[in-house]
Amino acid sequence: MKEDELISKARDGSMQAFGEIVDIYSPVVRKFAFQLGNRYEEIDDITQEVFVRVYRFLDQFSQAKFTTWLYKITLNVTRDFSRKQKRQLSKVLKFKKEPKPAAVLVEEKLLRNEEDKLLHFCIQKLDEKYRIPIILFYFHGKKYEEIGDILGLSLANVKTRLLRGKENLKKMLADAEKREGKFHG
Repeated sequence: MKEDELISKARDGSMQAFGEIVDIYSPVVRKFAFQLGNRYEEIDDITQEVFVRVYRFLDQFSQAKFTTWLYKITLNVTRDFSRKQKRQLSKVLKFKKEPKPAAVLVEEKLLRNEEDKLLHFCIQKLDEKYRIPIILFYFHGKKYEEIGDILGLSLANVKTRLLRGKENLKKMLADAEKREGKFHG
């Protein structure tokens, strides 16, 4: 079944059609949410909230491209989740004098080799205005126009942010390699 048919049937109340939408697009949402810097153990909650919002607002969807809308929702859910986490952390830290050390994160297992870990780490260090266009362009194959639609930016701004993001990323990677060389050389 085509995307527009699934959306139409889901709008009309078909849970089977909505289930197919979830099945088709949840890998994209999960990947994007992880690349935005969320911890592996948060991805299920974020993905679930994305599809709750998709279900809730499906009747308001009017864009030509469903995935553009889905990326916007994922970005908003991630931002909301991050703000909520920060508020909870500040409440916890008010009552605890010494925070417990963080557990080893599962995403370490997902990143297969040192270059992947380094690239992921450097991408996460980029300012959000550069990080998100880089992720959308290089890891999700989005065109400049789609990135502009997702982020509400002009084509010129998308190109500028990609260029500056690449420059910053190259610099970070070069600096990291120099530091590594000092330890291994």
